[in-house]
Amino acid sequence: MAGKSVARRRDAQAAQDTEQDARISDVEQQQAPPPAAAAPAAAPAAAPAGPSMLDQLTQLSELHDQGVLTDDEFTAAKAKLLGT
Repeated sequence: MAGKSVARRRDAQAAQDTEQDARISDVEQQQAPPPAAAAPAAAPAAAPAGPSMLDQLTQLSELHDQGVLTDDEFTAAKAKLLGT
């Protein structure tokens, strides 16, 4: 009996983790700059940079404040952004 309960909890946690990873990926895709088109040979070498880390952290914070991200999702996304 106890083994079934543990297995159900483990399965529920795995499903929650999968959903959290998907939501974080969606947020990261929204933050990512669009793919650059093939540039002509005479184009300047400097390409525009993507959003700064501060901008990305601000966006994550706003999504968390709006309830789009849970506390755990926010913490995981922030850690991934900061590389920790």
